[in-house]
Amino acid sequence: MSHLLFALLSLFSLAALLEAQWKLRENVYVIESEWNDETPAKRVELTCDASDEALPVYWKKGTELKGTGKTLIAEVKEFPDAGNYTCLTANTHEIVSYNFFLITKIDSNGQMIRSILKSFKEPNRTFLKCEAKNYSGIFKCSWMTENESPNVKFTIRSLKGSQGDVTCSSPVAHADKSVTEYSAQCQKENYCPFAEEHQPTEMFLEVIDEVEYENYTSSFFIRDIIKPDPPQCLSVATNGTVTWTYPRTWSTPKSYFPLTFRVKVESAEKHKGEPEVYTAEEQSVQIPTAGPKDKISVQARDRYYNSSWSEWSSLCR
Repeated sequence: MSHLLFALLSLFSLAALLEAQWKLRENVYVIESEWNDETPAKRVELTCDASDEALPVYWKKGTELKGTGKTLIAEVKEFPDAGNYTCLTANTHEIVSYNFFLITKIDSNGQMIRSILKSFKEPNRTFLKCEAKNYSGIFKCSWMTENESPNVKFTIRSLKGSQGDVTCSSPVAHADKSVTEYSAQCQKENYCPFAEEHQPTEMFLEVIDEVEYENYTSSFFIRDIIKPDPPQCLSVATNGTVTWTYPRTWSTPKSYFPLTFRVKVESAEKHKGEPEVYTAEEQSVQIPTAGPKDKISVQARDRYYNSSWSEWSSLCR
């Protein structure tokens, strides 16, 4: 009976060790750590990958000796516990194998606590924002951090759907006063702009800050993330007719991908208050009340599918 009890306890112990971690890639594991003072550390079993069973080995983390023998039980709770655990030969001190541990913080419900990225104001509480200028299947995904850190690494990819995979460029940083915005241009392979989408595109962003791990997702149809470039305003005639052209980056033919437009007129007379806004479906509109010093600009969106409005164009005059 005692042998059976010992076997069961060993089995439960192994299960707990396996639940404590998951493999991110070769030799790199993520430890889910419940982020409070009461929860004990996760116990993780490490095995030295030595071909000779009799070879004497020891374990180090940085410069600290962690143990001897082929197997090591590491207790991982906080960031100083994470990092590189290396197995070395006792005689020659050569590296035999290693395991690198990252920590992801979770709450009492097992949900990941995310704190590395900063959310966008629009859409509200969005950490990974993707936008497309047209229906070509090319789109840009963006995310922000409080400030630029050379230690933060990003990997963005798709969770492959039925309409083919997605390829993305390496992220590029754009530093501002208080935040750093990163962006990557992505393209859906074999995407047909004339076909209806049946499966959403699902993007997956992994963030590693030294030994902290987080991930973020965004799921969308291309039609849901359309935001055209601003139209190009051409002229304002003496009779108040404003004319413009479609954005150069917009999908063609225009008959299949029509836009609708808004024209904003900001009066030069300050007491006039809010700007006047006119709607048009053609590429011109007549505003007989427009004064010669009024500021006029145009914006656009998809006519048949209510996409986001473009930014306002540069002033027409």
